[in-house]
Amino acid sequence: MSSKIIDGKALALAFREQVARRAGELRSDGFAPKLDAILVESGDNGARVYAQNQARTCEALGIEYQLHTLAIGSDQGVIEAKVRELNEDDSVHAVMVHMPMPEDVDAYQIQELIDPVKDVEGVNPANIGNVVYGRSMRAPCTALATLKLIDSTGVELQGKRCVVVGASAVVGRPIAVLLMNREATVISCNKFTEGLKELCLSADVLIPAAGVAGLISADMVKDGALVVDVGVNRVKGEDGKSRTVGDVEFESVSGVAGWLSPVPGGVGPMTVAVLLHNVIEVAEERAGLS
Repeated sequence: MSSKIIDGKALALAFREQVARRAGELRSDGFAPKLDAILVESGDNGARVYAQNQARTCEALGIEYQLHTLAIGSDQGVIEAKVRELNEDDSVHAVMVHMPMPEDVDAYQIQELIDPVKDVEGVNPANIGNVVYGRSMRAPCTALATLKLIDSTGVELQGKRCVVVGASAVVGRPIAVLLMNREATVISCNKFTEGLKELCLSADVLIPAAGVAGLISADMVKDGALVVDVGVNRVKGEDGKSRTVGDVEFESVSGVAGWLSPVPGGVGPMTVAVLLHNVIEVAEERAGLS
């Protein structure tokens, strides 16, 4: 068999069209949706390129974007002060902090400090806690994007056995909770789990999110299973050039799975779309339109 590919780019495009329409409605009502982002310079160009791409995407969708850049070497106190400043600024309604943080900075404390109402990435522990209680869908963007990719297939989650490989605080664990909220039977494991192959083979829905290139091979996937690859890994090919791959051996698994998301082009584009959707939701709440 050959897998049906879950096209995250196409799904994200449709989602972005909705975001652009709602952004236009807000602007016509005199309220400009805006995203304020904090970036700590690190000498690594990756985060800055992502921020620049984010700025272009926001502009295309009618969302204002302001990047607050902090110098290399900014410590915990400096970063926290900037977060507090944006929290207290009534003109700011959507806040995110670009990762990674400097090695000596506690990222959890930074995320905990973001005003939960302005936290459009869904990374504040209060928002994650509300997801656990089923009181909010302001889940971490990658987790919510994963659920939306699953929904696009039409597969009903109720009663399905779902195996999540990886249990990070803002990806694996929130994904598991969202699946539980849909009344799926969820098994959370990791790359060190004994009997990992057998657990994966038992999954109707398999979600690798361990950050290990090629962790999931074809002999670990049930025939016809739905596989959403959340892993993002940079590896060097035979030509010496780096490329992005997931946790799944795509070529072999595509001959077994019923549905399969690619990397890149799967969860990634949808994650960005979910973030901007959250910006619009917060803006609509601030404007009194929801």
